[in-house]
This record gives sequence, C-alpha cells and structure tokens, in this order.
Amino acid sequence: MSKRQLLKNLILMVIMFVTIHFSAQEKKFTGNPDVAFKIARELAFDGKRKQAQDSLKLILTKYPNYLDIRAFLASTYSWDGKYDMARKEFKYVLEKEEKRKTDWIAYIKNEQYAEKYYNALELSLKALQIFPNDPDIIQLKAKSQVNRGNREEALTTIKKAVELYPDNEDLKSYENSLSTLLSFNTLGISFSADYYDLNSDNGRANMYYSSLSYSRQTKYGSINTRINYSNRFETDNYQFEIDLYPRIADGLYAYVSGGFSNSPLNPTQRYGFELFKSLPKSFEASLGFRWLKFSTETTIYTGSVGWYTGNSYWAFRTYITPGDPGTSKSGRLIYRKYRSDADNYFNVEVGFGASPALDRFAPGFTGDEIFQLDSQALVFGYFFSTKSKKNMWGFNASLFREEKPFSKGDYFLYTSLGVSYAVRFK
Repeated sequence: MSKRQLLKNLILMVIMFVTIHFSAQEKKFTGNPDVAFKIARELAFDGKRKQAQDSLKLILTKYPNYLDIRAFLASTYSWDGKYDMARKEFKYVLEKEEKRKTDWIAYIKNEQYAEKYYNALELSLKALQIFPNDPDIIQLKAKSQVNRGNREEALTTIKKAVELYPDNEDLKSYENSLSTLLSFNTLGISFSADYYDLNSDNGRANMYYSSLSYSRQTKYGSINTRINYSNRFETDNYQFEIDLYPRIADGLYAYVSGGFSNSPLNPTQRYGFELFKSLPKSFEASLGFRWLKFSTETTIYTGSVGWYTGNSYWAFRTYITPGDPGTSKSGRLIYRKYRSDADNYFNVEVGFGASPALDRFAPGFTGDEIFQLDSQALVFGYFFSTKSKKNMWGFNASLFREEKPFSKGDYFLYTSLGVSYAVRFK
C-alpha cells in the first residue's frame, strides 16, 4: 500500500471516529448522518465493506427510516453474497416508499444473483405496476423468464419492449441475444489450404481441406456432425465425424467423438473421449484419449488446463502417444481474447513437438507408416459474428516448421490459410 493510500485511509478512520460518537456500552449514533453516510460509502467502495456496514447499521439505530442508507446497506450485502440480509433491507425500504426505481432494480438483481428466479419474476411484475412499460424493468423481467427456462416468453416480452422503444440499444442487443439462444441449429462450412514451395525438395503439392457441418443444441448438450473432404498428396479423401458434448452435472461435461472413413489417408475409425471439470479460481481441467485405426491402432492420451481471466482465456493442451521407437509428446499453448461474447475473439496458438493427432504420410507409402515428426506451429485466428448473432465468420493464418520424413533433423516451412462461415437458425 502506498503512503498516499495509507494516509487517505487514516484520515477516513479519524473522521469517522470524530463524526460518530458513541460509548462502548450504548453504541448509539450521535453524529451527522449525512457526513457519516458519505464516509461509509467511501469505505465500501474502497473495499472495507465490513467497516462500512457497521457504520451504516449504527446510523440506522437513530435514523431507521433514512432509506438511502438502508438501501445502500442492502446493496453491500448483495455484493457480499448475503442475499437474505439484502432481501430484508430492500423489502423494508420499498414498503416505506415504493416509487424507488433504482432500489427495485437492485432488489430484482439480488434475487437473480441468489438464483431465486421466481422471486425475481414476481418482483419484476410488481415493479411494472408502479413503473408501467419501464424498459429497464422489462429487460429484468425477460432475464428472469430466461432463468426460469421460458426463453420463448422472454423473447415475446422483449420484442414488445423493442416496439415501444425502437431506439433503445440495450433492448435491441438483448433481443438479438435471445434470438441466438433460441437458434438451436447451426450450419457451417470451412475451407483451408496448406501452401508449399514447389521448388523445394519436400515432395509435396499444395493440400486443400473443406468441411460441411451441422450442430444442434439440446438440453443434454450439443451434437455436432461433420463431413470432411481433403485433397492431400493429390488424393481425394472423405471422412464423416460426430462429436457430442453431454452435460453430466454442474461444472462437469464430456467430449465423445467418432469418425469413419474409407479413404487412404484417413483412419478407417477414430474415437475420442474426454472429461472436462470446472475448478475454483476460474480454472478448468480435462483428461481423455484419442484412438485411431489405420492398418495398425494408435492411442493418444491428452489433457488440458485452462484459465479464464477477465475477457481472456489461456490453455495448455498436451498429447502423449506411447509406441515405437518411443513415446512421442507434443503440446499447444492457446490464448484467446474475447470481445463481446464467445463468438467474437482473437486467437493465438503456439505448438511444438510431434503431432500424432495429425495424419502424416508421404507419397509412395502403403499407409501403414505414421511419421512421428518434430514440428512447430504458430497460428493466428480472428472470429466474429454479425450484430444479429446469426452469422459467424472466422479467418486463420498459420506458419509451420516441420521435419522432413526422409531426412531427420532437416526442416521445411509451409503456410496455411483458412476461412469459415456458419449460420444459426431455429
């Protein structure tokens, strides 16, 4: 703590001591309530909420109907997660004076934070009787309906509000968000290409990839299906994949995947399973495996650790593949910077080590050989949605440094560019 901050806190405590005179036995307030309230607010906003709450309660011993003080005390309780105590104070204030819109809003939000969504909805309806068609309270009503699982009703509520207030950007933005929530289906398409130097001795022509995907959100989790096409080593390859993300419990979900192909450069079968668990301090961890069947079978063990901090997300994922001539390892460090929501972000990835999750074949081989080649990757991506949240675009550019399959220790560079598009619909 700086000397300036220390001095500020000392002055606040001295003023509080001089302003609030009371004996240890009686604990009765005898100072100026306005001055004491101002100091208590500064203490609360300075992170000293316990001292602030003690001061506010002391003032209320003499001025129990000083409603601004009682309402602020209720708000500090709500900030601390003491929702029952906040509820008691908000109720007292609004029974004394019902036309206090700010306190109605704070009271409704307190019930939402407490996950008392029925109470929040009932309070919203009562508040709208006092403040008819108020846009802020209508939006809280819609949010309470969403939290109770009535998304269609919420959309109807917010659409009526937008008709009343067509220039209200908050209402229109929330309407778009609700429309997205109700768009359970997503159809997507993607294209990418790996570009090689044809004059080098890496023996590769450019490679092309595309996919057509369909996903649906259900109450049990999402289901994603995908048809992949690639042209690698001047050979056409097709693959069908399905991914499931079932929700098991709060903070626990799984990844279940399967893939099938009769193309020469894809595994004939591919399966995957992984468990994801939310941890304290905004961390998340996972552990699972991938199983590939070519003419031989390969099992890859994988796990990750992720951390959400503000609008940023950091993650590290590793792949470990036991086998001959030894166990191969690779890792990838991922950073995402989110903007407005999960559809809008900037992405950077750094990869290193062998990449057993990728097919690595060379011309002239039978398909039995999977090269465990050393490689490094640098990936940049930018993903965004339109204002309606129904259309989503993605662009990525990558640089790879890869070991040559016929000359261990020698490397070549190649780049990759990709674009994706998806649309949500009911």
